[in-house]
Amino acid sequence: MGASTAYHLTRRGVRDIVLVEREPMLGMGSTGRNAGGARHQFSSEANVRLSIESIQLLERFADEVGYEIDFHQDGYLFLLSSEPDVIDFKRSIEMQRRLGVEVELLAPEEARRLATGLDTTGVIAATFCSRDGIVDPNGVTMGFAKAAQAAGAEINRDTTVIGINVEAGRVTAVETSRGSISTRAVVNASGPWARDIGSMVGLDVPVLPYRRHIFITDSIGPKLTPASRIMVIDFETTFYFHREGAGILFGMSDPDETPGYDTTVKWEFLERLTRTATKRLAALADAGIAHAWAGLYEMTPDAMPIIGPASPVGGFYLIAGFSGHGFQHSPAAGRILADMIVDGEVAHIDTTPFEFDRFPSLDCEREKNVV
Repeated sequence: MGASTAYHLTRRGVRDIVLVEREPMLGMGSTGRNAGGARHQFSSEANVRLSIESIQLLERFADEVGYEIDFHQDGYLFLLSSEPDVIDFKRSIEMQRRLGVEVELLAPEEARRLATGLDTTGVIAATFCSRDGIVDPNGVTMGFAKAAQAAGAEINRDTTVIGINVEAGRVTAVETSRGSISTRAVVNASGPWARDIGSMVGLDVPVLPYRRHIFITDSIGPKLTPASRIMVIDFETTFYFHREGAGILFGMSDPDETPGYDTTVKWEFLERLTRTATKRLAALADAGIAHAWAGLYEMTPDAMPIIGPASPVGGFYLIAGFSGHGFQHSPAAGRILADMIVDGEVAHIDTTPFEFDRFPSLDCEREKNVV
């Protein structure tokens, strides 16, 4: 989010930018720990619009940003096992098609043909969008960062933000482990740590970190698993998988997980995940685990992001709380926030669902398709 915002600000002619990164390299937080998915299939129209713009940029990333990324548009396949979910997804398909997104409603046997080795027992319908896909998070991050840096932005790595100065209701400086940065505009793009940064200016940012696991298997024969990188999601259980090299990348949310910053791998969770996983992809039963890691989802109460100014602190902006779909929405989100900073408004998209001040309301639009 920080790299995308910096890139889009330079596109608007803003050059006096400092991107502050606590780690030795960019993308070592949630960005570097996600499954790399990019999809149109959301229940919220606002999120679908973010997807449309973001995926369009990912498709032309090398030409526009100047950096090669590994984008495989083999599609997302959602498996639905309950009538209420089918009804909800049909409603979403109508909205997605109205926005120009080609999404298909499939029978279980059609879904099975798309993904070799898939067991559709209990599945009553599926949805598929062929322009969804898998992309390299590091490539996208470095592309935005290098383009921003070439245009004049400064990137400070190994630098920790320790405070933000506010005078007369407006930010005036950011205090870091390497000194003070005078500024009248601060962008909080700290993902799972957005609440901690918000507290530096006296704001309660409703973002909580939740651990999510990803596992990658050893090599599995191509006759037992999909040959493409199609992303398969069992919506009822949230189990998902896609091919990664010669193995399979897979994961699932843990309903017993509590908020926190722990990113160690909880190996006992793998046993529960495997019981669910093998019901959909039998080849996982005998597969060894080659790699495993955990990252953090940055969850908001309505699973929608916060993008824009955070009143009552002047000059303080938020781009956080994407609830598991932040990386894929970074192209559009960065552009939107850059427009807000430069123009004070955004054309072509309703940003009301992303406002910081929305949370006291009980009728917020909620994103249902969170994995």
